[in-house]
Amino acid sequence: MAKWLHGGGLMGERIRSYDWANTTLGPLQTWPQALKTTVALCLGSRFPQAVLWGQELLTLHNDAFMPILGQKPQALGRPFSEVWQEAWPEISPMAARALAGEAVFIQDFALTIERNGGPERAYFTFCYSPIRDHHGTVVGMLDTVTETTATVLANQRLNFLDGLSRALAGATQADRVLAIITQQLLEHMQLSSCAYAIMGPDEDAFTICGDAVAPGSPHLLGQYHLHDFGQLAISRLRSGQALVINNNLSELPPEAAATFQAIDVSATICIPFIEDGRLTALMAIHDKLPRQWTSYEQTLISEVTERCWAHIQRVQAYAETRETMAALQALNASLEHRVEERTTQLLHTEAVLRQAQKLEAIGQLTGGVAHDFNNLLTIMRSSLHFLQRPDLDISRRERYLKTMTDSIDRGAKLTGQLLAFARRQALSPQVFEAAPRLEAMADMLDTATGARMLVELQLPQTPCYIRADLSQLETAVINLMLNGRDAMLGEGTLRLQLQADQSLPGLDGVFAAISVADSGMGIAPELLERIFDPFFTTKAPGEGTGLGLSQVFGFAKQSGGDVKVSSTPGQGTRFTLYLPQEPAPTNSAPGSANDELPAQADGEPLILVVEDNPDLGNFTAQILKDHGYRILLVTSAEEALAQLSGPQGDVDAVFSDVVMPGIGGLALARQLQQQRPHLPVILTSGYSETIAEDGHEGFCFLAKPYSAEQLCQLLNKRLRA
Repeated sequence: MAKWLHGGGLMGERIRSYDWANTTLGPLQTWPQALKTTVALCLGSRFPQAVLWGQELLTLHNDAFMPILGQKPQALGRPFSEVWQEAWPEISPMAARALAGEAVFIQDFALTIERNGGPERAYFTFCYSPIRDHHGTVVGMLDTVTETTATVLANQRLNFLDGLSRALAGATQADRVLAIITQQLLEHMQLSSCAYAIMGPDEDAFTICGDAVAPGSPHLLGQYHLHDFGQLAISRLRSGQALVINNNLSELPPEAAATFQAIDVSATICIPFIEDGRLTALMAIHDKLPRQWTSYEQTLISEVTERCWAHIQRVQAYAETRETMAALQALNASLEHRVEERTTQLLHTEAVLRQAQKLEAIGQLTGGVAHDFNNLLTIMRSSLHFLQRPDLDISRRERYLKTMTDSIDRGAKLTGQLLAFARRQALSPQVFEAAPRLEAMADMLDTATGARMLVELQLPQTPCYIRADLSQLETAVINLMLNGRDAMLGEGTLRLQLQADQSLPGLDGVFAAISVADSGMGIAPELLERIFDPFFTTKAPGEGTGLGLSQVFGFAKQSGGDVKVSSTPGQGTRFTLYLPQEPAPTNSAPGSANDELPAQADGEPLILVVEDNPDLGNFTAQILKDHGYRILLVTSAEEALAQLSGPQGDVDAVFSDVVMPGIGGLALARQLQQQRPHLPVILTSGYSETIAEDGHEGFCFLAKPYSAEQLCQLLNKRLRA
């Protein structure tokens, strides 16, 4: 019976056993071939699908469609309009278009549906495809759908938190912070009313405030006492916990339930703010909608609570700093005759201010790093989640793997930009002629920007040689040119100029000046002193990381130069990068000890890996084994020297970490250079203060994180040199 339903899973069994004779479709054996074929394909698909047949759109679906239904009543054999009757006004126009012969595709479509025991806001991406018989007549439609609620809510959360951070940027009072947050939550969660509460001199009493609450529930405004809410509320609020009531007053003591009923609140969340063990402020959210709080809302409110309290603490710290400075000014004006006392207080106050500024800078840097890295970690965690699915097809698996690889590369780039700003990047300076490099960069940008923008290049008549890390120089100049392009909105003339034999006040020597000038909007004077700060940007969210100029600043300083900026609002900006200028190099004598390495013998090369982190050492050893190398793995430079002096000491190359207990990797490399001048040594590190300050002294260097391809290419190059 119905062999064409073979292998249809649970829904195949239900379709076979369903009494179709009492429906307009009739018995299974009488179904038209187009319906049989479509249902068989639907049941064989692992993607959620439903076949909707005839003008009634009778529903047949596969197993993958069942989670979307949740705990809805049986959908099989029922008209689609009955299955989704609560959402039919939104769905029916699209169904009508499909029945008229149009393939309808909708992405992240919001619907309020009844499932799992109540109304639920969900998002779906789906396609309604017409089903035609052998005459070409539309006889139904195929609904292919996936639920995207989790992804949409995650994006909504990130957008809300970013917007909230921008809204709080200028708030300098605690009550203003609370007012902004309650207003933002009111709009984002579509609450009927929302307010915050401030403790008065009597710590057992608080006042509900806020313009947002007045139009919907003016009776909430006023003063309340904690004991009105019962001992449960008092104990939880005093311990710093959030008090949540989800339309269930029976769980509270009678006096607390009576209080909530008296103020006509159907759902309340009270969030306390504790300082020095004393309840100083709390925020109350009142929702008169007859619904439960979703897990998304409760999680978001918890996160907003932490951010709100942290921001209030910062506001209070800034207020104390301003009060200290005001006291200092008053002291200078009124007590000029007490020079020693004034000086002592001045030094103390300046120290407090410097500490506050350091903490602010650290907070801004830490927050920016945390934000960017958390975004990358979220992408990688989501990709790992999808990669764990057993039914993931190859193309999506490759896409998620590429997404993770790209996120790791972005994380490495972010780390490099931060090290560049801190002047802790491992540079590889060399002497080269600057003009051809700048000409290549100008040609690249000129080609990429199109006809609306002209890149004008001005070079000196004679060659100009500089000493710098070429890769970092290219990154710095490209950052400056892209900033200039954005300042001109992609239209105008961008000037790139090289000038030789320049002097720099405060620094000895001769410098080459590389300047990038645009005719854009310019930079406001009050922003000039902040433009090189990490994560500071005047661009719109998503258009800049705030690290480009930080990299330029750190690279210039670490290279022994400087960067200057001049700008006139409305007329344009000019950045000038000063780098040490060098005489034209003479032709070096061919061949040094390290260049004249013997040819590699046949067979698998033996590599000595020196890494004090066991996990990373085992990972690196496995990489090399997989690529045909033999491995000796040790965890210290001392063990490495012992191995080299033993019976297995005839190794072909050494790959060593730099930062290790005892003898470091750089000291090991120096010792091996003296003992075995022909032995290739490759160093690696995520960060080394010694290398950042003094360089890697000519040894091959591979920065962490490295890929298997990068490691094997460099090792193969050194072995074949």
